[in-house]
Amino acid sequence: MAEAFVKTFKRDYVWVNELPDAATVISKLGEWFNDYNEYAPHKGLKMLSPTQFLRKVV
Repeated sequence: MAEAFVKTFKRDYVWVNELPDAATVISKLGEWFNDYNEYAPHKGLKMLSPTQFLRKVV
């Protein structure tokens, strides 16, 4: 599961951005995690984001 997350995170956030140094990556992590959890659809969650799925289930 962790490997799948890392692969998805790299594909959707890291590889599509210009990242000249580690400081840039660190400054973007909060924004990326927020997008991943709030808006990005996940196949395993019936194309809902994790936050949307939790709101629907709970």
